[in-house]
Amino acid sequence: MQKILSVAGPTASGKTGLSIALAKKWNGEVVSCDSMQIYKGMAIGTAAPTAEEMDGIPHHLIGICSPDDTFSAAEWTALARQCIDAISARGKLPILCGGTGLYLDSLTKISQFSENTGDSSVREELQQIAEVQGAEVLHKMLSEIDPEAAEAIHPNNVKRVIRAIEIYRVTGMTKTETDKLQTAGNSLYREFRLILTYQNRDVLYERIDRRVGLMLDAGLLEEAKALYDSCSQTGTARQAIGYKELLPYFQGLCSLEEAADQIRQSSRRYAKRQITWFKRGSGYPLVMDNADGSMRSLSELLDEIEQAAKEADF
Repeated sequence: MQKILSVAGPTASGKTGLSIALAKKWNGEVVSCDSMQIYKGMAIGTAAPTAEEMDGIPHHLIGICSPDDTFSAAEWTALARQCIDAISARGKLPILCGGTGLYLDSLTKISQFSENTGDSSVREELQQIAEVQGAEVLHKMLSEIDPEAAEAIHPNNVKRVIRAIEIYRVTGMTKTETDKLQTAGNSLYREFRLILTYQNRDVLYERIDRRVGLMLDAGLLEEAKALYDSCSQTGTARQAIGYKELLPYFQGLCSLEEAADQIRQSSRRYAKRQITWFKRGSGYPLVMDNADGSMRSLSELLDEIEQAAKEADF
């Protein structure tokens, strides 16, 4: 069974720097597990590592798609498996790095992944469609998304139709695809997962606020403007945090500082969702901050990780 090391956690928690340090220490290459870093022209807003930050460590699945492309967890999983195979064949350790828990779990924890595909707001919306427009309209929606599931589910079984559409809306994968993953087994890999955590949430929020400022200084405004000028209105990339909040500024509806504050708020809310996601799973909780609010040193973190990996027989 192939070994993989995963570095997961909320936005701005320090995943990138730690994964690069681990790649240097353990002869690894990094595979991005970020649903927005896959898009070209969005390096600043997605905090994709620069060539200088990579420091010679190969990185994969960054900037591979046009912002107009749709990209699902299933597609990412297929590409990630190819990367992992190639990295392992070179005698190196694949290191998954990112905060998109859906992607990481679709690759490594199929059973858990299938449990994390619910969204009550989506269910309520679909239930309303069924009540107002009828079960046939809902079943037609499913037919367009997932013909195999639609053929297997009777139109009158509204609950199952809603569930199949919900899976697609939440994950980007059809029910047929998730069923195939489920039958493939729980995991193809022997994973050691690090989950970056903070004992003082305010320390993480301060890092998020600081990062937003650095992004704006680095040219986020120009990057976002180029994205909106080139990307279709239905493009998934336009909905990325750091970009959608700037649209009202471009439309003259708010000031730049108001837009920046919205990015900070959206990023903090996203961090909360990421923390909740990773809490539901398993992994080694790596505390990044000290009790006094200062950050732990990289050498201290690496020593702890090495000891934890030995204890896990990784």
